[in-house]
Amino acid sequence: MTMHYGYRVAAIFLLGFFIDCINIFMSAIALPSIAVQMSVATESISWVANSYILGLTLIVPLSGWLASRFGTRQTIVASMLIFSIAALGCAQADSFSTLVAWRFIQGAGGGLLIPVGQALTFNLFQGRQRAAISTLIMCVALIAPALSPLLGGMLVDVLSWRWIFYSNIPFSLLAALLAAIWIRPQAMERTRADITGIILVCGTLGTLLRSLSLFSEQHAVPQAALWLGVSLLLGWGYLRHYRRQSTAILDLSLLRNPQLNLSIAVYYAVPGVFTGVNLLNIFYLQQVLHFSAGHTGSFMLLYGVGALAAMLVAGRIYYRAGAPRLFTCGMLLHSGGIALLSLVSDTSSSGILCAAYLLMGIGGGIAANCAQTTVLIELNEQQMSGGSTLWNINRQLTFSLGTALFTLLLAVLSRYFPGELAWHLAFIIAAVSGLLPLWLIYQRRFHKEIQ
Repeated sequence: MTMHYGYRVAAIFLLGFFIDCINIFMSAIALPSIAVQMSVATESISWVANSYILGLTLIVPLSGWLASRFGTRQTIVASMLIFSIAALGCAQADSFSTLVAWRFIQGAGGGLLIPVGQALTFNLFQGRQRAAISTLIMCVALIAPALSPLLGGMLVDVLSWRWIFYSNIPFSLLAALLAAIWIRPQAMERTRADITGIILVCGTLGTLLRSLSLFSEQHAVPQAALWLGVSLLLGWGYLRHYRRQSTAILDLSLLRNPQLNLSIAVYYAVPGVFTGVNLLNIFYLQQVLHFSAGHTGSFMLLYGVGALAAMLVAGRIYYRAGAPRLFTCGMLLHSGGIALLSLVSDTSSSGILCAAYLLMGIGGGIAANCAQTTVLIELNEQQMSGGSTLWNINRQLTFSLGTALFTLLLAVLSRYFPGELAWHLAFIIAAVSGLLPLWLIYQRRFHKEIQ
C-alpha cells in the first residue's frame, strides 16, 4: 500500500524535527563531560548549546526565501547534508572554539528544514487533520528530549561525548535521502530578497542571542546589556523598515492573531522554562549530588511517558475541552513538578525526582501540544509560511532565553544563599514564572477568541 503524499512529507518533517530536538537535549547531558575534557568554565560551556541555537535561529528567516529561490526539495536535502557534515565536525573537534563553530554550522543546516517542512506539511492538511499533525509534532518535541538524555548519558558513560554527535549522522542522512526521493518538485513563486530586512532581522536575533548567552556568564552582565541595547536598536530599525516594505521578510501583522500571541506566551512558560530548569538540574544532580550522566538522563524517561500520554489525550479532547482549560491544566501540573525539584537534597530523593519529571511531562505535554495546535490551526495557505517562520524563531528563542535566565538566576542566588539553598530557590522561582500566562488566558478577549 502506497503511503499518501502528505504523510510522506510529514514523515520527513517529523524526522528533521526529531533531529533538531535531540540535538538540544542530548548535547546538554554531555556538557559537564565536555567542560572537564576541554577545561572550560561552567558558565562558558553553554556556548555548545547556544551556538547551535544561534545558527538555527539566524537561518529560519531566510528559509522561506531560499525555498522559493532553489525549491523546497533542494532546500531540505541541502539542510540535512550540511547538518551531517557539521555533526562529523563536532565529533572530531579538538578545541572548544572549533566545537562551537561546527555547532553553529550544524544549527544553520538543521534550521533550514524546520519552517520549510512545517509549512509544506500543514498546507497538505486542513482542519482537524492539522490538529492531529500538531499532536504528532509535539509527540516528537517532548518524547525526543525524554529519550535523548538517557541515550546520551549512556553514550557519555560507555564511550565519550563525541558519540553524541556521531549518532546524529545516520538520521540526518536518512532525512536527506527521503527528501530527495519523496518530495515532489513544485513551481514556487520567487520572492524578491528583502536584503535590508534580512540584515536587520539576522542582526537583531544574533545580538539578542549573544546578549542572552552573556547574561548566563557571571562576569559579563555589562557586555550583555550592551548587546541587548544593540538588539533593541536593530529591532526598532526592522520595525520601521517593515512599515515601509510590502514584502518584508517577517510578516509582523500575524502577531495581531490572539492564538499566535497566547501560544508564544505559553511556549516561553512551559518548554522555555523547562529547558532552563532541566539544564540546572543536570548540573545539580551531577556536580552537587554526584549522579552519573546515565542516571541523570533516566529521569527524562518518565517525562516522556507523561508527555506522550498527556498529548494523546489532549489531542483527542482539544475541541471538546477548549484551549483555555487545557492551557491552565498543563501549566499548573508543569509548575507543580518544577516545585518538587526544590525538595531534592541527596541521592535518596529519586522518588521525588520521578514524581517531578512525571508531572512536568504531563503538564508540558498538555500545554505544549495545545500551543502547537492553537498557533497554526486557523492560518490559511498564504499565511502559513510566515506563521511557521515566526513560530520557529520563537521556539528557538524560548530555549535560549530559558537557559540564559535561569543560569543567570542561579549565579545571582549563589552570591547570597549558601550551597543547595540557591538551587532550590531557583527551582521555586521557575515554578512561579511558569504560571505567568494564566492572566493572559483569562482576559476576556483572549478567552473568547481561543475557544
